[in-house]
Amino acid sequence: MQARIYKPAKNAMQSGTAKTKEWTLEFAPASAREVDPLMGWTSSSDTQSQVRLKFATKDAALEYAAEKGLDVVVMEPKVRKPVIRKGGYGENFATNRRGAWTH
Repeated sequence: MQARIYKPAKNAMQSGTAKTKEWTLEFAPASAREVDPLMGWTSSSDTQSQVRLKFATKDAALEYAAEKGLDVVVMEPKVRKPVIRKGGYGENFATNRRGAWTH
C-alpha cells in the first residue's frame, strides 16, 4: 500500500501557522471514486483514503511506515521566509513620520 508523508502548508485564509507543525501520513486511493446515479454523490469502497495520521516528527512517521510495511513518498516542506516589517503596524501612527498620513 502506498502512502505519502508531508508537512501541511499554512491555511491561505489566515496569517497564523496553526496545524503546520506536525507531519501527516496519508494513504493513496486504491480505487476510483464513483458517482451515485440517484443522488449524485461521489463514493468509493476504499476506506483507507479517509485515514490521516499525524506525527510529531518525520522520523516517527517513517518509523510507523516501516513498521507497517508501507511504501512511502516523503514530501519535504518549502522553507518560508519570515515577512516582518521593521516598525510594523504601529509605524502608521508614529509622531515622527516624514510625511502626512493619508488614506
